[in-house]
Amino acid sequence: MNTTDKCCTIVPYFKIPSEHMESFKELCEQFVTKTREEPKCLYYGFCFNDDQAHCREGYEDAEGLLAHLGNVGPILQEALMISELTRLEIHGPEEELSKLREPLAHLNPAFFTLTCGFRR
Repeated sequence: MNTTDKCCTIVPYFKIPSEHMESFKELCEQFVTKTREEPKCLYYGFCFNDDQAHCREGYEDAEGLLAHLGNVGPILQEALMISELTRLEIHGPEEELSKLREPLAHLNPAFFTLTCGFRR
């Protein structure tokens, strides 16, 4: 595939026990505040469905995604103490995914390679 689109998305899903939902939502506000400072973040936000949360997020490239994880690391650790990461996907072109496979291996994500498409 020949594209200039280097966008990488990280697609996490969390399961939150009801007794921790309000605390988790407070952490979401902290995530948003910290992430707003990141120059390579294209979009960011949390969506909820009953006891599940999804963070909808995209970055200009692999470096932006890694910078984000470094930026929010302590908040993520707090979130993982009160929730379960049930699924993690990383989406992007192979050139960018190759930069993420080793640093993210400990999270055991599913990597989805962009093969066709466009970006406006």
